[in-house]
Amino acid sequence: MQVSERFLSLLRFQLAQFADRGDLQSLVVYVTQPGNGSAPSLVPIGQWPSDGRALPAVEASSPLRWPAEQRRWLPLRHHNVLLGAIQVETSTLPWPDTLGQRLQAVALCLTEALCLDLEQQRLQQTLKQQEAELGLLLHQLRNPLAALRTFGQLLLRRLDQDSQNRPLVEGLLAEERQLNRYVDALSQLGRSTPPAVSGEAAQPLLLPPGLVGPEGQPLPDWLEPLLQRAAATAALQGRPWQPPIRMPDWHGDSGAVAEILANLLENAFRYSPAGSAIGLHCQPFAGGGWQLAVWDGGAPIALQERETIFERGVRGRNGQNLPGTGLGLALGRDLARSLGGELHLVVPPAAVAPELPPQGNAFCLRLPGAAAPGH
Repeated sequence: MQVSERFLSLLRFQLAQFADRGDLQSLVVYVTQPGNGSAPSLVPIGQWPSDGRALPAVEASSPLRWPAEQRRWLPLRHHNVLLGAIQVETSTLPWPDTLGQRLQAVALCLTEALCLDLEQQRLQQTLKQQEAELGLLLHQLRNPLAALRTFGQLLLRRLDQDSQNRPLVEGLLAEERQLNRYVDALSQLGRSTPPAVSGEAAQPLLLPPGLVGPEGQPLPDWLEPLLQRAAATAALQGRPWQPPIRMPDWHGDSGAVAEILANLLENAFRYSPAGSAIGLHCQPFAGGGWQLAVWDGGAPIALQERETIFERGVRGRNGQNLPGTGLGLALGRDLARSLGGELHLVVPPAAVAPELPPQGNAFCLRLPGAAAPGH
């Protein structure tokens, strides 16, 4: 069994506390290693007093395991698994109560620390294996994406004068570029320096660094592929689609805004009843900000669900039997707030603008006049 340097530091601290015990001759801490037979070997990893001697492993047949007048063993056992043992040699028998209590406390502490050390090693091994598998999958995923891009570009040349079908191929190429952004972001996971451990609550996970900004990007450039996707989805589903009459003149972390709107549009097409209209409405408000509302003309979301659906993992009654994770709205609200804006539900859409339907739901993304500093 391999142990970490952190465990060894704890071990040295635990053994050093016995320096005031004149009735102790030595303490040796062992951990188990698989042996040749059924019984494991005991490998020394720490001793007190530390005299620099290299102690041998204690095999199953070693005389050190036999009972002796001045030698006792304290097992480091978790349930039915022997993790190690403490060999105690003392000149005083029976042990004084204070010594026995201290030794038992140390044995319990080292047992728990060994369990945590083993669990950390197991998790690290699992993480390394998953990282290797993810790297392989990402490498292989780039090949069909490159093929899709090549076929799309060739098809685009053949449709040079076909104004009806050319936008469909352009939409496919835009989606391929977006998939490549996700692949690039996945390949960067784990490469950033983790934050220092502190007593502060962990911040919610937003977008990976590979999908964030730069600042100052014009939002319309990011909305065009989303609008093409929405129009194509509406045509396939046979439902009305209403694009925005006016595009928002907003600059900031437009990639994050596009992620929010992509989730909102996906939810609208997935959860609203078949045949109901869906649209995107954009309007400015004072201070240079904008409000972007993804609306549908379906049945209104139940009153008791209108806030809970923004919690992570929570899904409304209408989505219980449909695929999904319940993360889209929570991610959208967290992203909106990180931009200095807000995401909320308005029922009905006509409450957002009178020209919108009098029945349905509108998820309104409010953006400030400038992107929040530091995002």
